[in-house]
Amino acid sequence: MSNKKFGMANGPIDLKELILGYTKYWKWFVLSVILALCIAYLQIRYSVPQYSAQAKIQIIEEKSSSSELSVFRDLDFISGGQNKVEDEVEIIKSKSNLMQVVKELGINIRVYTLGNIVDSEIYGKPFPFNISFYEPDSVIHNSRFTFFVDLSNDTTFDYAEKEEDAPVETVAYGKNVSTPIGDMVMTPNTGISLSKGRYKVVVSPVAAMAQIYQSRIRVSPVSEFSNILDISLVDPIQQKAIDIINSLVNVYNKNAIEDKKAIADRTSNFIDDRINDIYSNLASADQTEEEFRANRGLADVASQANMSLNVSAASEKELQNASVQLMIASAMKDEVDSKQGYDLIAYNVGLSDPTIANTTQKYNELIQERKRLLEDTGEKHPTILRLNEQLDGLKQGIQSGLGNVTNNLDLTVNNLGKQLSQAQSRLYQAPKNQRVLTDIARKKNTIENLYLYLLQKREESQITFASATPKSKVVDLAYASSPFPVSPKTKIVYLAALILGLLIPFSVVYIKDLLDNKVHNKLDLEKLVNEVPVLAEIPKITKKQDKLVQKDDRSVLAESLRILRANLDYIIRPKKNGEKNNIIFVTSTTPGEGKSFIASNLAVIFANTHKKVLLIGADIRNPKLNSFLPGIDRNVRTTDNVRGLTEFLYSDEVQLKDIIKKIETDAAHIDIIASGKIPPNPAELLMNSRISELFEKVTQEYDYVIVDTAPLMVVTDTLLISQYANHVLYVTRAGYTESKVLEFPLKLKKQGKLNGLSFIVNDVKSSDLGYGGKYGYGYGKTVKKWWKFS
Repeated sequence: MSNKKFGMANGPIDLKELILGYTKYWKWFVLSVILALCIAYLQIRYSVPQYSAQAKIQIIEEKSSSSELSVFRDLDFISGGQNKVEDEVEIIKSKSNLMQVVKELGINIRVYTLGNIVDSEIYGKPFPFNISFYEPDSVIHNSRFTFFVDLSNDTTFDYAEKEEDAPVETVAYGKNVSTPIGDMVMTPNTGISLSKGRYKVVVSPVAAMAQIYQSRIRVSPVSEFSNILDISLVDPIQQKAIDIINSLVNVYNKNAIEDKKAIADRTSNFIDDRINDIYSNLASADQTEEEFRANRGLADVASQANMSLNVSAASEKELQNASVQLMIASAMKDEVDSKQGYDLIAYNVGLSDPTIANTTQKYNELIQERKRLLEDTGEKHPTILRLNEQLDGLKQGIQSGLGNVTNNLDLTVNNLGKQLSQAQSRLYQAPKNQRVLTDIARKKNTIENLYLYLLQKREESQITFASATPKSKVVDLAYASSPFPVSPKTKIVYLAALILGLLIPFSVVYIKDLLDNKVHNKLDLEKLVNEVPVLAEIPKITKKQDKLVQKDDRSVLAESLRILRANLDYIIRPKKNGEKNNIIFVTSTTPGEGKSFIASNLAVIFANTHKKVLLIGADIRNPKLNSFLPGIDRNVRTTDNVRGLTEFLYSDEVQLKDIIKKIETDAAHIDIIASGKIPPNPAELLMNSRISELFEKVTQEYDYVIVDTAPLMVVTDTLLISQYANHVLYVTRAGYTESKVLEFPLKLKKQGKLNGLSFIVNDVKSSDLGYGGKYGYGYGKTVKKWWKFS
């Protein structure tokens, strides 16, 4: 709304005016609110209610093996490090988990009872019929299909693939029905009475349903550093939401246990293979020692080489440890190199390199994820291909790491062997048999240590398999958050509708007035012209109303003209020197603002007081007085063709008496000087000295001289004769005259070119009238239709 509408043109906001500016459109506000509330009612009436369910689980922080199995301190695959709650949130609501939930609950096949507007899903109670597809689940789980079933009797049903205008097939229960996704059989549910009516069956892809629920399930910690998670779901069927949440928690825990067991099984199998190989080597070493001693007839010779052995003890120990690590690394490298495709790798079999252990753990986790995704997707799925790339990269990293470790250990063993050889060189003086026995014992000790180590690891792996636990503990099973629907919220919807119903018409009115740069009533004009008087506002008249006031007229138009007459009488007073002050120019900015209408009616309303009034048509370019006086209104009568002002100015032979004609209306008798014929040189003609003679004579003979002049901003005619005016009535038209153009007459007044300037607002809507319009003039009041905006 513009500043003039807000009452801020020359001062602070006028709150009363601001409120009145909107209350005049109260019918539109009421209509908008009623319409908005009706829409809100329909939305609430036909919206599907949404119910909330939620559960709480606690993510269990997996403790290190030292707290439960203190003897197995390096059994890293039992713990796997501390859980991160943020990661577990994403795992819980992963698409793969939700696909398992959809399959378990069978919610990819939904049955609806058809209503007039809203369909209702059947859930939680037996369906009136059973549906069986011949196609395997892998096909049905990836299909999308909708069909309709009409239950008409106990032996047959009607099948259709479209809701309307579709061929209907009558099928007996138990008979095959051919569908786009394969044949199916429908049988009545025993023990359930068939409810007659129409049902819609929707088959959706499991992946699509999982994606829908993935976007709707909310999983979040109860506080910033808490391990307790809130799981919530909003669904039209509350029991369905409860079942989905409970099933999701079960699937999450079951998958975690299966992942741990799969890794433990793979590790145990790898250790068993290595134990079998090492057992054979250990038996061979024992047999070699036995044969050597038997063939040579040797007894215990340990004391003979005690001193030499002490010298090389340290080197032997280091060599022994390095050899164990080398054998493990070599065996694991062979295991990785021999694998084809994607399979689990034995995890943490005693290799001391932590990088390989971490990489192997990550590789096994991706193998588990790939295995689960393959259950529902194909080898060419983008997710599988992306996992294949990651697995290939990790496997190459494991192979490269194992190669580096093997090379480093091999170099270490060689160095230690050289050191040991130097120490053993001191034993050359000992018998050859002792040296051979020492080598055999050393080899046997190495194999025996590795054998015992792997036996220990196998037991630890079995303990891990038996002690696998879920990742989470259920704090609260899924339950209904509230028996009332969470959506739609009736009070909020109605409140929003009420606000919107008020806001829309308010916005329309505000924007309309914000973009408005026109004058609308007397109050607007007074704020724009400051101290220049605004004498009256003339109401808008309809096409059916008379354009000229009538005798004893009590219409709003007549009363407003009487107000104008009274205000003019107040300012039209004889000058102190006795000269009359009665020449009134009526002008405007542009054509179409009603100056001729005002001049004609003003002349009539003055003549009603038995005053002598002369009306002069000085707009010689575009005369309009004839539209309001002769020939238009049936109550106006003229005696002959009228010669006018142009003939008087053009020819000295034409006298004033020749151009003044008497006009009789039902309201009064007035004299008129018509504009005459349109001349080719109107500006030059108005500069004729006879115009001065004209005004000098008529001002003395008449009580009021009203001059209908040309528009100021269009031509210079009015300014050429403005010096003869005692008063200038500047006519503006409501909703037509722009505010900016008022600067032009005000500037002319300041320059002294317009004498006695005052304004009139013409064509004012009844809703914009001032106090007279607010209280009514009492007669001839028109009742405005209720649908009229203003």
